[in-house]
Amino acid sequence: MALYFTHLYFPLSFLIICLYVNSTFAGKAHNFYPLFKVDADGSIHRYQETKFVPPSYNHKTGVQSKDVTILPEQNVSARLYLPKISGKNKKVPLLLYIHGGGFCVQSAFSPMYDSYLHKLTAEANVIAVSIDYRLAPEHPIPSCYDDSWAVMKWVEQRTETWLKQHANFSRVYLAGDSAGANIAHNMMVRASEESHFLPSLVGMVLVDPYFGNDKPDTLWTYLCPKTTGIYDPRFNPAAHPRLLSKLNCSKVLVCTAGKDFLRERAWTYYETVRKSGWKGKVGIKEIEGEGHVFHLFNQTSEKAKVLMKSLVEFLA
Repeated sequence: MALYFTHLYFPLSFLIICLYVNSTFAGKAHNFYPLFKVDADGSIHRYQETKFVPPSYNHKTGVQSKDVTILPEQNVSARLYLPKISGKNKKVPLLLYIHGGGFCVQSAFSPMYDSYLHKLTAEANVIAVSIDYRLAPEHPIPSCYDDSWAVMKWVEQRTETWLKQHANFSRVYLAGDSAGANIAHNMMVRASEESHFLPSLVGMVLVDPYFGNDKPDTLWTYLCPKTTGIYDPRFNPAAHPRLLSKLNCSKVLVCTAGKDFLRERAWTYYETVRKSGWKGKVGIKEIEGEGHVFHLFNQTSEKAKVLMKSLVEFLA
């Protein structure tokens, strides 16, 4: 949820303060600077336009990507990444990745996420499906959950050529950062509740997850008008340990950073899963001295490489 502009960096703590100060009562204008503002007539204006890059082939790593439209009428799509494959029928793990951005900004097709997924695909040697979902507030939550689930059900069909030839459906992982980590968790919960979901979900990686903490959250409340409150299981899963105890995977990795405004929420999630009676293995990785999703903004830094190594080892 931290945002970079051309010359300015807005940490999450600053963002939350702005959300609290600049939001007004329902029916009037709303200003969620530096994300977006809503005029009194309902017009929505984002402060930063997200750029897009086309799919490509990386000659250095051998990773290639392509875009697939899942639900044309809802503009739900995904970018697929295929690592360098040595054999025609070789199978590699499948990673379903969900981008962050406070549920309201960013895209699977942005330069930042495209670059990161290229790196992750190459280093972890996985096929990655980077999900692009509809953004709030134009499409209020739960649209992001519905869209992500639609992509997961599409993956389950195994009709796409790359997936059919090279994806190991007995080794499927979910991952995401910030709001994307929230969505990834909720997809794991839904898959755990629906026993007919066929791909074998082995694990889940949640990087700097955007969860609630038993206190009102201005952004979540605005973007999810039908929320049940501060204990909504979609936003505050730690308030529901019985739900966490039923996660249908064998391992979970939670990642956070020492200066991340959401650090305590990541630790609370980790501790709640650990004490819930869940039979899997849960771990946590904290990178000292860094802020929210630092690894996306400075992907070649030494600490970003440390975090990448943790993800690669988890997916191996």
